[in-house]
Amino acid sequence: MTDFEKTLLKEVATLPESRQADVLAFVRFLKISLPDEEKIRNEFQEALQDARTTAKRLNITDEDINNEIRAVRDGK
Repeated sequence: MTDFEKTLLKEVATLPESRQADVLAFVRFLKISLPDEEKIRNEFQEALQDARTTAKRLNITDEDINNEIRAVRDGK
């Protein structure tokens, strides 16, 4: 058990039982709200592939994209 875990357990143990339940509920909330990194990675890859497919269909080249980026950065 890490020092953090020991400290957390000590802190929780000193709370009234009704507040301990709140801590548990909060920890569970944090766990379910964590982003699923694999899902995010897959969604990014799908979006990137869609963008590449669209660019190919519209004959947009990497050079076109780079020129647009340069123009925006240069304020044109």
